[in-house]
Amino acid sequence: MAVRDAQAAELQNPNDERMNLYKKVETVTHIPWYYLAAIDQYERNIRQVRRDLPKPNSLVGIYIPPEKWAGLANPNINEENPAIIQFFNGLGVDGDGDGKASLNSDEDVLYAVAHYLTGFGVDQDNIKIGLWNYYHRDKTVGIITGYAKIYRHFGRLDLDKRVFPLPLRSNHSYRSTWGDARGWGGRRMHEGTDIFAGYGVPVRATCYGIIEMKGWNKYGGWRIGIRDINNTYHYFAHLSGFAPNLHIGQVVEPGMVIGGVGSSGYGPPGTSGKFPPHLHYGMYKDNGITEWAFDPYPHLTRWKHLERWEMRKK
Repeated sequence: MAVRDAQAAELQNPNDERMNLYKKVETVTHIPWYYLAAIDQYERNIRQVRRDLPKPNSLVGIYIPPEKWAGLANPNINEENPAIIQFFNGLGVDGDGDGKASLNSDEDVLYAVAHYLTGFGVDQDNIKIGLWNYYHRDKTVGIITGYAKIYRHFGRLDLDKRVFPLPLRSNHSYRSTWGDARGWGGRRMHEGTDIFAGYGVPVRATCYGIIEMKGWNKYGGWRIGIRDINNTYHYFAHLSGFAPNLHIGQVVEPGMVIGGVGSSGYGPPGTSGKFPPHLHYGMYKDNGITEWAFDPYPHLTRWKHLERWEMRKK
């Protein structure tokens, strides 16, 4: 009985159900499952932080407005007849074979997006063209293609693990510095947490993600930006340098060394030593329209506790 219950619980795992649905739609449309997963995750992310969109309450997080589903000229925005929807150039299609094109069907919604993309082609370049025509935002296309690369690399959906950015056994200290006045670079709010440690202490990726930015900034010095699948951008600044062969577009995982603690910044490339060595760690969220910073301190504290707990279990 216990084995049967465990099997039932496994079948009810939302990620397993989503993966089954992605691969089912991939079989029919030839849009790779990891692109479908990326679109679904992106939409779920922005719906969770936007007030003008309904919160996700079903397996698939994609939101298609009823008027877009039924066709902009359709007098009935609740139309479910696929033929009538097609007549009005709506996005709605029957994906599950029940004769209806329903916004209440996860399979219909996912199939509708995949069907739209097939009109442009099923290779990577044409999928990106299709995504741009659907969202009309370059950053959104970049985020979704980044998610797709992450999902394809790991081959699974459960990529929520987080770790502290420095090794737990390193000698470091930090406190909440969110909103403090900056000591350098003019009158700007401090958008992050400073973690003080010795020069060269390893800096680690805190999440599964993709490197979106790497290089020099006159304020941040040597810095790296990583975006995770929850649409959070993780910013690491004032590094002493980068790990070998690290590059933009590279997929990373929690605990992977990406650089070292330093004191770089506030000058031309290579300038360092104007302040004690530390890691400036920032977090930013994108909602499909704009991006804003939020306080990383409570997240850092939680990740540290979770990592310690995992180490004790081992």
